[in-house]
Amino acid sequence: MAGLDHSRGHAAARYLASRLALARTQAVARGAAVGLRFDQVPGGFVFSVFLDGNGNGIRTADTQSGVDSPIEPATSLFEQFPGVDIGLTPNSPGTDPVQLGQTNLLTFTPTGTATAGTIYIRDREGTQWAVRVLGSTGRTRVLRYDPRTKGWLVAD
Repeated sequence: MAGLDHSRGHAAARYLASRLALARTQAVARGAAVGLRFDQVPGGFVFSVFLDGNGNGIRTADTQSGVDSPIEPATSLFEQFPGVDIGLTPNSPGTDPVQLGQTNLLTFTPTGTATAGTIYIRDREGTQWAVRVLGSTGRTRVLRYDPRTKGWLVAD
């Protein structure tokens, strides 16, 4: 079972990274900002994808008022990958599983750049994964935390 949990955690991290890459592609193709909003709900986290409706980027007030409209329904990792969710394990560094500055929004611009940050994913076995977004390029990287060395390893 430990191997299955590890595989699910890795698959969930790669799935989230691919969803971020898709949002980046959509922003470039549409010529408008596309962003993901991460919300904590009972049972875990969900993320929703929004399209900028007024040319000022993805903003919390605009997502709440409907100016920035959802282009995909809310999705959760915990429903698609049992035993996996956005979160931190007790061994991992950090205090917030969604580290995107002062907000819970990750925005991709029409030029392909993004909000820099990291989304942490944990599996049932206690493995900590991270999906890191590089702001200047909008590219993602999947990492795995090694508690023995207290360092991050590339897991792509």
